[in-house]
Amino acid sequence: MSDDGAWLRRGADGRATLTLHVQPGAKKTEVAGVHGDALKLRLAAPPVDGKANAALLAFLGERLDLPKAALTLKSGQTSRRKVVEVTAPPADLVQRLSPG
Repeated sequence: MSDDGAWLRRGADGRATLTLHVQPGAKKTEVAGVHGDALKLRLAAPPVDGKANAALLAFLGERLDLPKAALTLKSGQTSRRKVVEVTAPPADLVQRLSPG
């Protein structure tokens, strides 16, 4: 496994695992930078009835130009700390998830 940053791990099978720190209920959905060993994301969706998790996967899919089926929430369904697996990550994944 190569390591592009503490928050990103790439597997030999081509998959990538993202460690995220999510702040739901923010003014807007955006990448906010790095928070410890995780990439910090702000989500406009509230942390109610899985809305933030759905918004997270939709945001990542849009930023990475991937279908929803390529993203899986592996852990953290009810936590701010989440792990998302990306089955077909783009080569420029780190650039696409840069703040701004």
